[in-house]
Amino acid sequence: MDVHIRDLRYFVAVAEELSFTRAASDRLFVSQPTLSKQIRRLELSLRTALFERDRRTVTLTAAGRALLPQARRLIEQWEEAQRAIADAVATQNSTLTVGFHTSIGRGLIPAVTATMEKLLPGWRLQFRQITWADPTLGLAGGDVDVAIGWLPVPTSGDYSHKVITCEDRWVALPAGHRLADRPVVSFEDLADEPFIALPTTAGALRDFWLGNDRRRTPARIAATAETADETFEAVASGLGAALLAAGNAEIYRRENVTCRPVTGLPPSELAVVWRTGDHRRAVRVFIDACCLCTAAGS
Repeated sequence: MDVHIRDLRYFVAVAEELSFTRAASDRLFVSQPTLSKQIRRLELSLRTALFERDRRTVTLTAAGRALLPQARRLIEQWEEAQRAIADAVATQNSTLTVGFHTSIGRGLIPAVTATMEKLLPGWRLQFRQITWADPTLGLAGGDVDVAIGWLPVPTSGDYSHKVITCEDRWVALPAGHRLADRPVVSFEDLADEPFIALPTTAGALRDFWLGNDRRRTPARIAATAETADETFEAVASGLGAALLAAGNAEIYRRENVTCRPVTGLPPSELAVVWRTGDHRRAVRVFIDACCLCTAAGS
């Protein structure tokens, strides 16, 4: 059976972390059972064990140590090939694909598009919504060239970002909720409310939109949503509350949902995100345009 690049990525993550738990949650954004299953398949394919495991430690076998530098080299070569192909396709099609989790709004895209037309005549922007399950906004899989999304993004060093605007966090509540008549809601008053959560694979992003760093006890999770639309449908249905950026309160306005400012939380940050080391001119122009347009509008 042929080995896939994904298998090598999984192997390298475990080899570098020497922990299936950290590799799964912090590097790969998959469940630990999924990671363990893939590693077992790789070992069966290679007909040798790559790791020695016990309840407390994970170490590389001799075969694992031999594979590690080769796996890194193959992954790097494949990533270079992907970048070359993406660059060729983008240049041929004059299209830059932009990933996003929530509607961007804020007048940003018309301003950026106008700037792009001046600096890169003939190029166009194509937008692709990515589910919350992918905290890299489609960058990890090569589905997009650049992205606009809410921080935090994974801190592995594979992605860079620039903050383009900061907004206070609000809360979306079902219409008729006991707190809906208040002009401002404290996060302390929300702490025991059921919440709509992002998928667990969203990692730190899920924690941020649950306000976990300000909680004394774990959040009560009423439901999980893959997209912003699913989140607001769940709130409208009365399942629970959800935190959101102030600007999104207007963008996602709907019946049966009341949005209010929240005190006791640091603001949210919207950023332009790209793959570290991607120096294509179209990507750089887009990044600079985002920063210039938001600076001009502030």
